[in-house]
Amino acid sequence: MEEQFNVKKAIIPIAGMGTRFLPLSLAISKEFFPLVDKPIIQYIIEEVKKSGINEIVFVVSPKQKMIFNYLKKYPDLEKILVKRKKEELVRELKDFEQMFEGINFSFVVQKNPQGDGHAILQAGKLIGSESVAVSFGDDIIDDQDPALLQLMNVFKTCNAPVIALKSLPKEKIPAYGSVVVEKIANRLYKIKKIIEKPNLSQIQSNLVAVGKYVLTPDTFEYLKNAKTSEKGEIILGEVFEKMLNDGKTIYGYEVKGEWLECGDKAKWLKSFLYLALKDARFGPELREYIKSLK
Repeated sequence: MEEQFNVKKAIIPIAGMGTRFLPLSLAISKEFFPLVDKPIIQYIIEEVKKSGINEIVFVVSPKQKMIFNYLKKYPDLEKILVKRKKEELVRELKDFEQMFEGINFSFVVQKNPQGDGHAILQAGKLIGSESVAVSFGDDIIDDQDPALLQLMNVFKTCNAPVIALKSLPKEKIPAYGSVVVEKIANRLYKIKKIIEKPNLSQIQSNLVAVGKYVLTPDTFEYLKNAKTSEKGEIILGEVFEKMLNDGKTIYGYEVKGEWLECGDKAKWLKSFLYLALKDARFGPELREYIKSLK
């Protein structure tokens, strides 16, 4: 029975157009924007691996090429570095390549951007009848315990979809997916209602949904039968709301850690600055530099 509740696969949707980052997103896919000296996507992959998951399904756009190049090995580069006696760089390259060992990567194409729910649905044929973790590239949780693993530990006890939650000041919540909840235990809630981009009068808790989930097979059945929005999209939050209306149970867990958002330019820059100042290699020098600017 315990084997049934083990999550072995993760979906990482990276098919978005990145329009909030124009013109930069014309030159580089958003998931490859840097956070210190690593792209966003590497933080997401590391989180998946640290959570004990060994298979990742990427949802990509037809034009997405960078992820394929990023995941392959570069023996010619290693030979050049060895020849030039760049031992430290050789070590960095090998550590980077070792990060991908033990993970199987597969890819499905989302031909047109039709919502987050539609992106997840494209991966359904590779997931089968298993429960699966999902991590979007807009959200990184900086904590010793990977956020997905926190959700997976909750899933083992409840065997129902689990949504990552974080607390925000009320005035910021209208830009997010707000949740109405019933508290079950410390950090654990039963979701009663999900309101996408609510008015201030609709807000009943200070918790919002983060782009990390554990989804059960019945979620995919609802995704298959979901009605599209006025924009022609399948929205995961609306699918969850339909499940709740049908009496399905969905849990929310307020994950531990610093929430680093990368959904627009300002949030990405703040996340970059947070991680750069925290980094032991660059933080002290950057702090001194910032002081010199005053």
